[in-house]
Amino acid sequence: MPINYLVRLTAQQRTATANFHLGIVLAFVAGALNAGGFLAIGQYTSHMTGIVSSAADNLVLGNIGLTIAAGLSLFSFMAGAATTAWLVNYAKRRLANNIYSAPLRLEATLLLAFGIFGTTLQLHEIVSITLIAMLLCFTMGLQNALITKISNAEIRTTHITGLVTDIGIELGKLIYWNRDGDGLSHVVLANRNRLRVHGALVLAFFVGGVMGAVGFKYAGFSSTIVLAMPLVAMSLAPMLLSGESE
Repeated sequence: MPINYLVRLTAQQRTATANFHLGIVLAFVAGALNAGGFLAIGQYTSHMTGIVSSAADNLVLGNIGLTIAAGLSLFSFMAGAATTAWLVNYAKRRLANNIYSAPLRLEATLLLAFGIFGTTLQLHEIVSITLIAMLLCFTMGLQNALITKISNAEIRTTHITGLVTDIGIELGKLIYWNRDGDGLSHVVLANRNRLRVHGALVLAFFVGGVMGAVGFKYAGFSSTIVLAMPLVAMSLAPMLLSGESE
């Protein structure tokens, strides 16, 4: 893959094409981590809606340990998002050439840690949650905040509820009958480009989920090492390019 293309995917000056291509890669990774992570620890780590609902249910049922565990999952996700914000703003203040590389490098490092040390991390718990679950929640928060900042909140990759909602809205517009002469003040038109983009992101998440489940089933934690490779390539490309230009 040409190094200039990789640099454009995380460049500060954004294009719709770069956002789309980066979103596809990250949606695939998120789907793989979510599905593979469920097989590993029995918990989806990007579904904060479910985690908050679980905290409420367990609180009412008196399962304080599980309530605290859900709270730690939520905190880990928020900490990941906060880390991305800190890294990006720090890079902006230093006038870095590529302000989005650091979060990608960190995510790649975490995926490598997950692949290499996953079995060991799974044996350690805080209350009723394993360190590996907290690591995955942190990673999902990190990634979701990154694509949110890059695309100005147009693209999400770690959960698809919003994407499916937008697809439904556009499908409703698509099948709407604009009758002639009925006095309508405006014509309802679907955003076909949004349909294509969001449909592709949902598909990438699903395909990633299938591959992640297959990878974990047959290769275990080490399957995530493969997922880290495109993130490593994108995060290191700006440094490699600057090195070639010197």
